Amino acid sequence: MSELDDPRVWREALQRAWPELDVRVWPATGDPDEIDFALVWQPPPGVLGSFANLRLIVNLGAGVDAIAADDSLPAHVPIARLADPGQAQMMDGYVLLAVLRHHRELHRFEQARRERRWAYNYPRPHSACRVGVMGLGYLGTHAARALAAQGFDVVGWSRSAKSLPDIETHAGPEGLAAFLCAIDILVAMLPATAETRRVIGRQVFYGLPRGAKFVSVGRGSTVDEAALLDALREGQIAEATLDVFATEPLPPEHPFWEMDQVLITPHLASAAVPETAARQVVDNCRRVLSGQMPEYVIDRARGY
Repeated sequence: MSELDDPRVWREALQRAWPELDVRVWPATGDPDEIDFALVWQPPPGVLGSFANLRLIVNLGAGVDAIAADDSLPAHVPIARLADPGQAQMMDGYVLLAVLRHHRELHRFEQARRERRWAYNYPRPHSACRVGVMGLGYLGTHAARALAAQGFDVVGWSRSAKSLPDIETHAGPEGLAAFLCAIDILVAMLPATAETRRVIGRQVFYGLPRGAKFVSVGRGSTVDEAALLDALREGQIAEATLDVFATEPLPPEHPFWEMDQVLITPHLASAAVPETAARQVVDNCRRVLSGQMPEYVIDRARGY
């Protein structure tokens, strides 16, 4: 059940992993009482509640806020997120691309090309660039390690304490200032919860050194877009790469579209890869059938 994912590709991948599986594509699901498992991305509110015998919901992406907020879902039905290596690899690639673009100042060369001007800036080593990853869940941790593997000076922040080998970490409101104070590029990878709504706002943007760069690939609701616009207009944030927004698609009249220092992509930093994720989905379904708890179950109260 997804408006973005190709059901044919998922059907083939799931049936390769479990040939006996009867895969049905919503809304042509037949008798709703025959449905045991649901593989979804942002399903319409109330739809999942119509499947009385549902035993497991698997979310196709990292963000589970839409499902967690659906009051029609019975409390006993577990919701599992994907921890898909293909999805993580795709996110790593996007984050590395964005960070390298900002670190190597490609925006300047794009402008110079338009002006037919040869502009040489002596490149700095990766180790001279401090990258902060805000949000150390599955994808955030993966991205932080990928950046560190490229030689960047990586520091992480999360709401609760996390420990990552060879990566400096901070946690909670009390650790935010120390996390921000020396960052060259901030990467936002927080989940969408009531506590993270617009948490990346003026305090965060103006806690960074002036001229820092910003990459947003987590959830649009975590960023205070008005504060970001002010920071961009005032030069506090020099450049931004934005993949997620409070309203999607981003409205044509939004000021971000007019800013040369902002790169916009349409929420495609990463996606579940059927070829690698189907085995995990099938394994979780089989765990439920054998009376075991599925892996990667989210806490509905926390929203992740």
